[in-house]
Amino acid sequence: MTSLQQPHSHQKAKALKPGSRRPAKALCSECGLCDTYYIHYVKEACAFLNEQIANLEEQAHGRSRNLDNSDDLYFGVHQDMMAARKKEPIPGAQWTGIVSTIACEMLNQGIVEGVVCVQNTKEDRFGPMPILARTPEEVLAARVNKPTLSPNLSVLEEVERSGMKKLLVIGVGCQIQALRAVEKQMGLEKLYVLGTPCVDNVTRAGLQKFLETTSRSPETVVHYEFMQDFRVHFKHEDGSTETVPFFGLKTNQLKDIFAPSCLSCFDYVNSLADLVVGYMGAPFGWQWIVVRNDRGQEMLDLIQDQLDTQPVSSQGDRRAAVQQSIPAYDKAVTIPMWAAKMMGVVIERIGPKGLEYARFSIDSHYTRNYLYVKRNYPEKLENHVPDFAKRIVAQYKLPE
Repeated sequence: MTSLQQPHSHQKAKALKPGSRRPAKALCSECGLCDTYYIHYVKEACAFLNEQIANLEEQAHGRSRNLDNSDDLYFGVHQDMMAARKKEPIPGAQWTGIVSTIACEMLNQGIVEGVVCVQNTKEDRFGPMPILARTPEEVLAARVNKPTLSPNLSVLEEVERSGMKKLLVIGVGCQIQALRAVEKQMGLEKLYVLGTPCVDNVTRAGLQKFLETTSRSPETVVHYEFMQDFRVHFKHEDGSTETVPFFGLKTNQLKDIFAPSCLSCFDYVNSLADLVVGYMGAPFGWQWIVVRNDRGQEMLDLIQDQLDTQPVSSQGDRRAAVQQSIPAYDKAVTIPMWAAKMMGVVIERIGPKGLEYARFSIDSHYTRNYLYVKRNYPEKLENHVPDFAKRIVAQYKLPE
């Protein structure tokens, strides 16, 4: 486990100026830890300086994942998995609003005093603005994902100044790994962690390039998601939905827009959150829920009566598709849109679904990221890639 020691009260060093130092350098995911005095723990806490998922799983969940169990290997420590959707969706939510509903209920029932979440700036709907929300209205103003790097942990000093002792943090894998590493230094009585799966974030400039390269109307996109039907779904201001097949993306122009941190990440499923809400292991139109521990079950129980649920399922075989995708991505293969649409229709019918789709997505990203680390940070390869990721990647033949 991490051996961080808490400084004496009120003797913590003054926070550095935001952005003044990034010990992870090019691999920094801008999680926000370095914008606070918690930067003094960064060499142990940062997901890109000290990979320690197994130890932190033990700390957060009471055990590390069983690498001989396929579901554990891929999806991490868990008590339960299911597909769910709200019976009455929240207007304007990215999907049905499960994450926002849980956060609001926890505030309304006094289970927590504040929620770390991300609103957008007034100038830019995709510009992340982390806040310490104290009301359901502030939480609802944070609905919809911001697909850019976001310094969520930059509000940790505000948490301490506020005197709050019961906190909910909503975040992605790299943020949550750093949070877990400094959790004991925060002086909280209760910490709840609600996570979302995360992959392929970009800078704001990178996002703009993606929108302009991919969408018919980049200036009106409200949100988007890479979905289980092998299409990118764009929601526009007028309520219309635009879909673009994965295979029709201009890979030759987009290959380099993703942040180096995301290309070096092996925590797609947010292993250290108490409860994870995403989509990739569920049927189209449903959300995938992973309950990792009793705190996660407590959060889910708050809104159970507001949900339709069904068991998770699995169909198809991902392995051939993953193996074919490795050299295609590596060589930035781009195919005509008519061919991409045909491929999309065929793969949607016969391709992997449910948990097998989730494994397809994990395999595709972990093989890509393993190659990225091997080529760009060979000295980090052995210690940075977790054992579970090494076992997943070992199923495939990789280019040099």
